[in-house]
Amino acid sequence: MQEIILCKLGEVVLKGLNRRSFEQKLISNIRRRTNRFGNFKIYSRQSTIYVEPQGEDCNVSAAYDACRQIFGIIAIARAVPCEKDKVAIFKTAKTYLGDALREAKSFKVESKRADKSFPMSSIQVSQWVGGALHDAFPHLTVDVHHPELTVYVEIREDAAYVHAPSQSAAGGLPIGMGGTAVSLLSGGIDSPVSSYMMAKRGVQLEMIHFASPPYTSELAREKVLQLAKELTPWTGRLNVYIIPFTEIQEAIRQHCPEDHFTLIMRRFMMRLAHQLAKELHCKALVTGECLGQVASQTMQALAVSGDVTDLPILRPLIGMDKEEIVRLARHIGTFDTSILPYEDCCTVFTPRHPKTKPDVAEVRELESALDIDGLCARAMAGREMVRVRF
Repeated sequence: MQEIILCKLGEVVLKGLNRRSFEQKLISNIRRRTNRFGNFKIYSRQSTIYVEPQGEDCNVSAAYDACRQIFGIIAIARAVPCEKDKVAIFKTAKTYLGDALREAKSFKVESKRADKSFPMSSIQVSQWVGGALHDAFPHLTVDVHHPELTVYVEIREDAAYVHAPSQSAAGGLPIGMGGTAVSLLSGGIDSPVSSYMMAKRGVQLEMIHFASPPYTSELAREKVLQLAKELTPWTGRLNVYIIPFTEIQEAIRQHCPEDHFTLIMRRFMMRLAHQLAKELHCKALVTGECLGQVASQTMQALAVSGDVTDLPILRPLIGMDKEEIVRLARHIGTFDTSILPYEDCCTVFTPRHPKTKPDVAEVRELESALDIDGLCARAMAGREMVRVRF
């Protein structure tokens, strides 16, 4: 029996006159993610996207796993199509779900009749198919409230489809529909999670990372690229722009008071991210900042770091606690890499007593001792771009 994949749409169905453009973007994203697993016909009908293999060599299991991580899909099921006839539906369910039916102790049939021309109602389909399955598997009891197995029947335009319960998928909006942004990627726990959360809202990301050799090692660089790779099942392919940051940090250490090191460093990071965003025509910056988590993330400190850009700064973790962030990091698969003990530039020259309530005017005056334009220009000139693919 040839399985197909049914991808159920989430909030895409609420998009009104724009809905078609969201569906087309989602279909494009599905096609790009599944094309290496074979030739699939991908099309949309009645709030469902169908991923239909076009040959025996298609890897449906791999395509199914890939689709579960595509934003815009809220639930997903492997199903078998059959003729829109009650006997054909029963025979398909008996064959396709036979092993599960033999192992279960209780079951029910749940039907959905999207094709209103079908002569039986949803309840009638469920009753008839359920009765036939009970005769075929007499050990089963019918439990309409808490069944061990639910057999789903969907009668749609082209065919009837039989499947076991759907599994939850990524949700959110199709990537590319929320604009583009530059995301600041460190080697920690927070920034990969914030990137994931903005990708879930349909944002196409460009990643920027700051490296400070010899204070940061090659292992730290590889750690960040590994984090980017672990994000690609969710975000699709990523470009990581690695910016040399050593000269900037050494200049800050030489010319600025110690308690302002981190604040002024963060301002340089935002300046460089702003410049990259303008070059790439991105409309926002993304950070992993969380209110009050560290000294540079107080309200006053966030105002100081954001003072150097006129782009929106998206901070999806701002109100979360660390336990919530760690739970998400485990879910998306970045946590184990994030805790590897390789330092990033944020831990270089960390002040013993950082300023927690800085003043914007004071910080501007302190950093006036630096050649800001020259430092930024040299850092941008020395950047490297690494393409990371899923």
